[in-house]
Amino acid sequence: MQKDGKNTRSFFNKGIVIFVCIMLLVVLLYTDLGSVGEEIAYTEFERMVEAGEVDKVNVTGDLVKILVKGSEIEAEDFPTSADYYFTAGYAVEQVSEVITTYNETTEEDIIANYGFEQPSLLETIMPYLSILLFVVFGIIIFRTIAKTNSKSMSFGKSRARLGVPSDITFKDVAGAEEEKVEMQELVEFLRAPERFRKMGARIPKGVILVGPPGTGKTLLAKAIAGESKVPFFSISGSDFVEMFVGVGASRVRDLFDQAKKAMPCIVFIDEIDAVGRKRGAGMGGGNDEREQTLNQLLVEMDGFKKNDGIIVIAATNRPDVLDPALLRPGRFDRQIHVNMPDVGGRAKILEVHAKNKPIAKDVDFKKIARLISGFSGADIENLLNEAAILTARDDRDLITTADITNGISKVIMGPQKRSSIITDLDKRITAYHEAGHAVIQKTVKDCDDVHEVSIIPRGGAAGYTMGASSEDTKHYSRNRLNALIQSLMGGRIAEELIIKDITTGAENDIKRATELATKMVTEFGMSEKLGFISYGSSDEVFIGRDYQKSKTYSEQTAFDIDSEIQKILNENYKKAKKVLENNLDKLHNIATLLIEKETLYKEEVDLVIAGESPEEIIKIIDKKLKADARKRAKLRKERKEREEKRREELREKTLNALKSQGFRVELVEKAKEAKKVEPKKAETKKGDDSNEK
Repeated sequence: MQKDGKNTRSFFNKGIVIFVCIMLLVVLLYTDLGSVGEEIAYTEFERMVEAGEVDKVNVTGDLVKILVKGSEIEAEDFPTSADYYFTAGYAVEQVSEVITTYNETTEEDIIANYGFEQPSLLETIMPYLSILLFVVFGIIIFRTIAKTNSKSMSFGKSRARLGVPSDITFKDVAGAEEEKVEMQELVEFLRAPERFRKMGARIPKGVILVGPPGTGKTLLAKAIAGESKVPFFSISGSDFVEMFVGVGASRVRDLFDQAKKAMPCIVFIDEIDAVGRKRGAGMGGGNDEREQTLNQLLVEMDGFKKNDGIIVIAATNRPDVLDPALLRPGRFDRQIHVNMPDVGGRAKILEVHAKNKPIAKDVDFKKIARLISGFSGADIENLLNEAAILTARDDRDLITTADITNGISKVIMGPQKRSSIITDLDKRITAYHEAGHAVIQKTVKDCDDVHEVSIIPRGGAAGYTMGASSEDTKHYSRNRLNALIQSLMGGRIAEELIIKDITTGAENDIKRATELATKMVTEFGMSEKLGFISYGSSDEVFIGRDYQKSKTYSEQTAFDIDSEIQKILNENYKKAKKVLENNLDKLHNIATLLIEKETLYKEEVDLVIAGESPEEIIKIIDKKLKADARKRAKLRKERKEREEKRREELREKTLNALKSQGFRVELVEKAKEAKKVEPKKAETKKGDDSNEK
């Protein structure tokens, strides 16, 4: 029906265009397009008559047209075209007398034609044409207004999209086993509700997924859509919010009206914090359109009307700003926290995203998972994609561990900047700075182990030291936090000890160390003086809630907080400086290797800590690089042989197909044999020339 309506409208519009074109053609055809010549005065007309220059005269109304003797205008074209003309006005009778007098006194007569002005075809049809054009334009305006009204009537319609059956299932979701179990129960509710109703259980009305960005909240919703095989409506929280009053509430009503027609079904609202923020948070008061939308959502989820066959799934990473009435049981019965994956979850996520990629056999996902502590599922997918791009850039067939490691560094800090021009002094400062971090991390207890140290710029950093935790820990002790602060101070202290000066390279280290010390005092209760008390919050600021909040402690307490933070930083600075002073030989050796090779990995750093000389370590690195180069050359050779073999097989198939069709291919084979003989002749000739010499 919609297609027929579109065809009808298209035909109607084309008809209007054709009609207007025809009218224009008619006007052009029937409009007097002749040339009336040059305008003259009445006295000039009298002179021309007396001189015998006039051949014909046409008088229509008060317009007099003149055709002279010997004119280039044909007689049949007169009076449409004329040589001269003038407006006689009240002197029309005088024109007639002049012509009559001339005809009586001379033998040659001037042919004169007198008559009333006949209306042209255009003047005849113009009234009817005007009425017709007015009707046509009226119809166009009426249709435009009707279309605008229909759009305004549909403005309050829901923008929810009825999703097609998803190909994603729970098998494609890794690193969230407990979350999957919770979501699978919803699928069972939808598939076999009677089994739960016998036990007196009711289907949950709503489930809200809470977690940091990139942890897979939307992916879980897609998996439910793929598993449940029921209608799935998806919409974003921002689709409800408009500048016009009442539109958001209207869209909420329309969304649930659509869902009721498709029960049982699932409604997924992504980023629900856009519409579900706490009421009364508008600064300055007033009636907030978002609040009206939220009120309608609350009523639809748990009001007088029953929506037993509708499950609302929402996702957000800001649960702290949501309205309490929205989170209560009866609306969102379950809150499922989708956390960052642990080491085992990261390994499974790596395996899921590596299914469609050619991974080398020696790649150990468990080891890689330990290097990417704190990565979300989206980060892991991104690093594997970067590794695949690096492999394709180098024209290789398999993704290796080195490619994945480079992908990790690229995701964290950005691409390498090998083309940057670095002075010898900057290179030396960066080498000792990163060596200071590495020595602290290898010698201070509770620090993360060193995985990679480099002085190649990445992103905004002149160099970097990447750590690798042996295991994921949920609890950070005071000793470990102090060790982390000391490792951050290692670069600045190394500059102070070796360069005898300090630089701006420690800006980010100072910031992170200060943040850790501040949290230790104000949030973790790790200050000996202030003790077990909280003076801050780790939650993000919500202006509508936190605006004009005053501090809950005195100025003296604020002074004590600053003093304790300074105390923690100073004590750790002294400890880290002492560690580096006791390991200056290791600091020099790591810096020397960095200046020479630019990048060191865990194995080389361990050799330095074990007491190996830089010369021996350089030999080991060179040997390893040569082995890698031979391996890459072997892989390129094997791939080239495979390509040649494939081309040869394709050639043979082509020749056989030509033979089967009766074509002669002897010339092609002779040319092939000639190509094989030519190199042998060239070698023989070269040997003869060398013998002659």
